[in-house]
Amino acid sequence: MAADRTIAPPVGLVDVEAARTLLTGVAKVTPMAGSRALTELCGGPVWLKCENLQRTGSFKIRGAYTRIARLGAAERAAGVVAASAGNHAQGVALAAQMLGTHATVFMPERAAIPKVGATRGYGAEVRLVGETIEGSIAAATEFARRTGAVFVHPFDHPDVIAGQGTVGLEILEQVPDVRTVLVCTGGGGLLGGIAAAVKAKRPDVAVVGVQAEGAAAWPASLAAGGPQQLASMRTIADGIAVGRPGELTFPQVAALVDEIVTVGENALSRALLHCLERAKLLVEPAGAAGVAALLEEPRRFATPAVAVLSGGNVDPLVLLHVIEHGMVSAARYLSLRVRVDDRPGALAELLAQVGTLGANVLDVAHSRIAGALPLGEVEVALAMETRGPEHCAQVVDALRAAGHAVSDVSGAAGGDER
Repeated sequence: MAADRTIAPPVGLVDVEAARTLLTGVAKVTPMAGSRALTELCGGPVWLKCENLQRTGSFKIRGAYTRIARLGAAERAAGVVAASAGNHAQGVALAAQMLGTHATVFMPERAAIPKVGATRGYGAEVRLVGETIEGSIAAATEFARRTGAVFVHPFDHPDVIAGQGTVGLEILEQVPDVRTVLVCTGGGGLLGGIAAAVKAKRPDVAVVGVQAEGAAAWPASLAAGGPQQLASMRTIADGIAVGRPGELTFPQVAALVDEIVTVGENALSRALLHCLERAKLLVEPAGAAGVAALLEEPRRFATPAVAVLSGGNVDPLVLLHVIEHGMVSAARYLSLRVRVDDRPGALAELLAQVGTLGANVLDVAHSRIAGALPLGEVEVALAMETRGPEHCAQVVDALRAAGHAVSDVSGAAGGDER
C-alpha cells in the first residue's frame, strides 16, 4: 500500500508532543536494545523498542493515562469503564488508580488468569462477561450508558492515539538514523500514533504495520477505502486480534503508514522464541510481530530498522505452547522411526548413538508389531530436541550410515524425502 496523502489524519505531531508532556514521570522511556542476530540476518542495524518493559508490561498505559487525565472532574467522579482481554485492562486500571478515579473493566470469561489478577491488583473492578472481547465490549458500552461512566476505548480515540504515539518520539531520539519502523497492528492506535510522530519529523522513514494473517483486517479495509469487519479470527497473537479498524484509526493509518504486511502463526512463534533465546526478552506473540516480519523477509526492509516489542504479558501456559510451536517451526524437534534388532541391549545402543550425536531424546516408543516388521526386528519411534535443520539432517544421515532403516522423518530438511 501507499499512504494516501489526501486524507487528513485526526492526530498530528502537536497532539503527540502534548501527550508526551502529560506522560512525563508516568510512562517510562523504554530502552532500545540492539539485536546482533537480527543485524547479521538483515544486513544492517536492527533495534528492538522494549515496550514489554513498560509499566503494566505494555505500551497501553500511554494512551489510557492520556485519555483519563484529560477528563473533567465530573467525568472522573463518574468513573471509567473499559473492555479488554489483558493489556488495555491493566493500562486503564493503573491510570485510573493514579488519577483517583474508579475503573470497571469487562474481560472475557476465558481471559488469562494472570491478566485478570494483575488488573485487579491495580485496583480495578473486574467483571468477566462474554466468550470473546466483542461480548465484553458490548457489556462495557451498556454499563457506560447505564451508569454514566466514561468508556475508554482501547485505540479509537484521539487522546489514546496521541498517547501511544509518544513511542515514536522516543524511537527518533534513540535511533536518529532509523529508516524503517515496524509496528505490531491490531486496531491501529499504536501504529497511527507512531506514524504521526515519525512522519512529521522524518517523512523519509518507512512506517510498516504488521498483522497476524489470521486477524488481518487492515489490508481489505485499506483496499475498500473504509473499515471492514472480519468474519472470523484465529491467531495466537490475541493482543492484535481486532476484527475491524477504528473510525479514527483508519484515516490515521491510511494517511501516514507506508505498508501493512502479515505474518503467519509459525513466524510469530519463531519470533517469540528468538526474542527469548537471542535477546533475552519475554515478549507476547502480538508484541513479536515486527520481529516475525524481519525473520520472514530479512532483506525487505531498509536498515537501521526498529521493531516495536509492544508487550510482554503472556499466560505461562500459552508461552509453553508457543515455545513448543516455535521449536517445531524452527525444525528444533525431530521425530522418526528406526528399525533395530530384537535383542537385549539394541535399544540402549541406539539411544547411546543418538546421545553421541548431540540430540536430546524426549520420547521413546518401542513396538514389535508395527507395520510389516520382519521377524527379529523391532521398531523404535523417537522424538528428539535438536539444534536446528542441519543438526536434524546430520542425525538422520548418521543413523542411516550406521545401517539403520529410518522412516517417517519429520523435522529434518527434506522430510521423508531424505
